Amino acid sequence: MSDLDHNLRILRPFLDRIAQSGIQNHIGGAPQPAASGAWFDTRAPFDDSVIARVARSDSTDIDRAAQVAKTAFPAWRDTPATERKRILHAIADGIEARAEEIALCECWDTGQALRYMSKAALRGAENFRFFADRAESARDGQTLPSPRLMNITTRVPIGPVGIITPWNTPFMLSTWKIAPALAAGCTVVHKPAELSPWTARILIEIAEAAGLPPGVWNLVNGYGAEAGRALTEHPDIRAIAFVGEGQTGAAIMAQGAPTLKRLHFELGGKNPIIVFDDADLDTALDAVMFMAFSLNGERCTAASRLLVQESIADAFEAALVKRTQALKVGHPLDPQTEVGPLISAAHQAKVMQSVEIARTEGATIAVGGTSGTGKGHWVAPTVFTQAAPDMTVSQAEIFGPTLTSIRFGTEDEALAIANDTPYGLTAFLWTANITRAMRMTEALEAGMVWVNTANVRHLPTPFGGMKSSGIGRDGGDWSFDVYMEQKHIGLGTADPNIPRLGV
Repeated sequence: MSDLDHNLRILRPFLDRIAQSGIQNHIGGAPQPAASGAWFDTRAPFDDSVIARVARSDSTDIDRAAQVAKTAFPAWRDTPATERKRILHAIADGIEARAEEIALCECWDTGQALRYMSKAALRGAENFRFFADRAESARDGQTLPSPRLMNITTRVPIGPVGIITPWNTPFMLSTWKIAPALAAGCTVVHKPAELSPWTARILIEIAEAAGLPPGVWNLVNGYGAEAGRALTEHPDIRAIAFVGEGQTGAAIMAQGAPTLKRLHFELGGKNPIIVFDDADLDTALDAVMFMAFSLNGERCTAASRLLVQESIADAFEAALVKRTQALKVGHPLDPQTEVGPLISAAHQAKVMQSVEIARTEGATIAVGGTSGTGKGHWVAPTVFTQAAPDMTVSQAEIFGPTLTSIRFGTEDEALAIANDTPYGLTAFLWTANITRAMRMTEALEAGMVWVNTANVRHLPTPFGGMKSSGIGRDGGDWSFDVYMEQKHIGLGTADPNIPRLGV
């Protein structure tokens, strides 16, 4: 039996179970369909087969979940931090126990290759453990004495929060948002992406089995324009944490404005990977391949623009094309697969439209640029060369297995090209010149810059972008900024010397 057949055999009982029961909402500790009785189908990117029917929720379901979260908030807020810590660690234990199931279901739901998703559950467990250990200090503040006052600060949880997660790596990103919200003492209404809702159901089952009180975490499925909008507009939801693309982020900002919601956005990117001629070129090429094509290029931190110095460009691009041609495109459950299918037919069409735009604008399609003709949503790994910085494929986020190669001559030119997009999430820099690296990292307009390495997530560090790439930061105590209110308390320590009025 091949590894693929073995994984399919393991997945089959989970597929049968979810096909039979559907993916319902989970509100107040109980699964339930949408109040309207409406459903929609979720489909497998590999062959477009129906996975399950999903509750198509609307404002009625969101209102029910928000009311439950509001009612559950005081008790969860006042739960001792040691108890919240214990529960979050128990959730991590539950995730680890079901890691294989989570990985296989995530692959089937998203089209992501198992070689990446096999660790998704373990990363999710790590998120819960990290923030579990932060729960006891989440409310800690500072002592700031002044001549007449002992000033102290503290933080308190903001209340019920809405969390809207994307379809590309839904399990890990859900844990990254929900774990700090729970650690802070907030209650949660979670709306997962309609294209990949499966593992959100598994996650909330794990949480309540681990002892999370009913109503602290509520799951509502549905479309963004229906359930998502109702969540962002709901007056009892105090903050929205959203991961997705910029146009939706702008809509959420407008929808949340009347209720003055706090917002945390992790949005798109058109991230440069800059390779100078003094770099370790073999390792730099490894990094370019990994950051461009892993996770099918459907990741916010993808390095979708290669900026390569002219003196090495011919040889580097030739090696890049050869490696791209050798990428293994295949079934997401095959451990050998490096690039799987895209999430949906609509997204496949969007990526292929970018290929046609590149061709029209004069870029060279050095490899790829084709789509599959059978079942599923396939796009061949694609490299655009002879690209100018102002071309659409150099400016717009494509979110697929594509890479645009742009040549530069000088450091100043590389910096100008790198910064010349609306985005500012990440940048990657490959050079042996440490002083150049210091100059570039200071001047690059990106929330995160990695030098001579790929994207390495370190939980205590801030994760987020500048410009159109987002608002706020995840990671470490930065995650608590959206979920907690800062409070100042001034204690008089001397004669207050208050002016007497009306005497």
